[in-house]
Amino acid sequence: SFAYFTIKDRLPQILTRVIDTLHRHKNEFFEEHGEKGVEAEKRAISFLSKLRNELQTDKPVTPLEDELPDAALWNQYLDYQRNLPNGNGEPSWFQSPWLYVECYMYRRIHAALAQNPPIDNFDVFKEGKAQNFFESQEAIIALCTYFQELLKNIKDLDEKQLQEELFKLLQVSLWGNKCDLSFSAGEDSSQKSSPLQSLENMVPYILVNDMEKVWSLLVNAKKNRTEISNVRVDIILDNAGFELVSDLVLADFLLSSKLADEVYFHGKSIPWYVSDTTKHDFNWTIKQLGSANHMWMSRCGINWEGNLKKGVWVFCDHMFWTLPHDFSSMSEIAPDLYAELQKSNLLFFKGDLNYRKLTGDRKWEYSVPFHQALNKFHPAPLCSLRTLKSDTQVGLKPGQGEQIQASEPDWMVSGKYGVVQFDAGL
Repeated sequence: SFAYFTIKDRLPQILTRVIDTLHRHKNEFFEEHGEKGVEAEKRAISFLSKLRNELQTDKPVTPLEDELPDAALWNQYLDYQRNLPNGNGEPSWFQSPWLYVECYMYRRIHAALAQNPPIDNFDVFKEGKAQNFFESQEAIIALCTYFQELLKNIKDLDEKQLQEELFKLLQVSLWGNKCDLSFSAGEDSSQKSSPLQSLENMVPYILVNDMEKVWSLLVNAKKNRTEISNVRVDIILDNAGFELVSDLVLADFLLSSKLADEVYFHGKSIPWYVSDTTKHDFNWTIKQLGSANHMWMSRCGINWEGNLKKGVWVFCDHMFWTLPHDFSSMSEIAPDLYAELQKSNLLFFKGDLNYRKLTGDRKWEYSVPFHQALNKFHPAPLCSLRTLKSDTQVGLKPGQGEQIQASEPDWMVSGKYGVVQFDAGL
């Protein structure tokens, strides 16, 4: 399976890169923290080398030994895996659910640093995320320029034109999800060309296209808003770099077109899946744009800084997003987060990992309804914007998946296909 290839080849590659990154920063740690920094770097590397060896030799998954706030939840989850009636007793790297061991690896990488002050705040993936941003400059300039031109006459657009623009920016945000560094094991995955040029040609690759449903939900919410009720959209973020910029443009469009009054962004509280967005990445990206020497890029950055100051944009992170649980257990494990999402009119879930967690990462029949696969996770109407990079997909028309499979055996993992998949909730 693709899962086996991921655990066998891709994850050790990612660990090797993390170890190399720490090696390369040895002098910097020494300059900042003296001998203590170098000692911490050595300890972290030794911890990670041991982890890589455990992974490659299929050792049992061990309980977390750190004191971090989520350790108890992780260890409870390991007990749950041990006691599954159809499990193998002792979960090991190759004999466990893919989603679980992959999340577990990133949590152990975090522990390697968190347990070794003074380098405990070092993000081993930060360089890759920054590089993705800088190598996507042309695409970012094209998108910011397009968007700032659009804003000049957004007040004059009729409903049909607004709908067209929303659909365009949803597609840019969808295909922005191709820029995923955990998928390429950290290899370059930046967006080189203007994302707007190729949208027409990409439409046939959207396997489920519920953009009309998203539009009608937003338009109805706008019509039914009252003095005291704001229309709120939440975006559960995926990758930093170009994808994040495409999400920010979509969010700005929702505010500027009055389809939403406030947008909440949900990121990761620790470095995760190589390129996932943390609070630092979020703020860094907006600062980079604001100080860019390109007029429309800096206009975007300055406006977005203003949205955060005014409170119409809010960034939040929550420990739950970096636990191994799928989302159907959110109401039980993180009732505070579930209650927060219930305040939203529409939730956008970006990317593949969120899709796997929405659907329990199971090998579903392709035609199983999305609503059913969500397994009672319905805090609010939601829409997945995801390019396919793992073996799970639901909500297709009968025969649709089989037909593609016949001519493209790797269609589920190539990132070539995408979905804009909506569920109205209860």
